[in-house]
Amino acid sequence: MDARTERAGKNEAVFREVNERINDITRENAAEYLCECANATCTETIQMTVAEYENVRSVPTHFAVLSGHELPDLEEVVARNEGFLVVRKKAGAAAVAAQLDPRS
Repeated sequence: MDARTERAGKNEAVFREVNERINDITRENAAEYLCECANATCTETIQMTVAEYENVRSVPTHFAVLSGHELPDLEEVVARNEGFLVVRKKAGAAAVAAQLDPRS
């Protein structure tokens, strides 16, 4: 696995960990979650329901990202929702995502 793939996986895992905390304290039906893209400096948010977030999180290699934040060489778009995409990590990036999944 190359350094870019590993770095992207680690960046996304950090955003996912923050989103896990947001999800833990959310008392509403919806919340603003961080975009889980590979860009370590991204601070954009995604409005999602708790159910939408749980659906994304049900697969360790899936992440919610804003349109245009996907990296086609490291991930593929598996769902398009109003306001965000769900991407699935490929190969080495998938291994990093699964290894760093806080729910695993």
